[in-house]
Amino acid sequence: MDLLRRLGGIHGELMMHQSGGCCDGSSPMCYPAGEFIVGDRDVLLGYIDLRLGVGEIAQDLPEGVDGVPVWISGSQFQAWKHTQLVLDVVPGRGGGFSLESPEGVRFLSRGRAYTPEENELLAAHPPLVGVDWEEGRRPPVPDDPLVVAEAVDACPVPGMLQG
Repeated sequence: MDLLRRLGGIHGELMMHQSGGCCDGSSPMCYPAGEFIVGDRDVLLGYIDLRLGVGEIAQDLPEGVDGVPVWISGSQFQAWKHTQLVLDVVPGRGGGFSLESPEGVRFLSRGRAYTPEENELLAAHPPLVGVDWEEGRRPPVPDDPLVVAEAVDACPVPGMLQG
């Protein structure tokens, strides 16, 4: 969250896109809003609320620099839709076009397979796509906290103790 807040202070409104491979592997890329064109069939994975701290729940959706939409291509979403992707920041060099590159850190997607029950719930509520976003539709305000201190708290590794 701190990294996104800092990047937003430098570049203004941000957006993220889960890269589909090629030059950047399959990493989350951060861009100034509007610099990466979201396609009509790209899928909104989430909407990061930079106003929140660990464990806090939003009362409304963020606007402007406080909100960072996270996208993935429609075809890549089909391959990953059974997996919860968790955005993390780790030491290293970011993707060449991603805004965090000069910061000495990079964004990393971690994953956890959804349970059959979670997959049923997700199937009942199709995600927003690029054309929906362009028409002004937005996701509902989440009921649960989405910010954790450690990635393992959002995406536990089987057999690891959580702290």
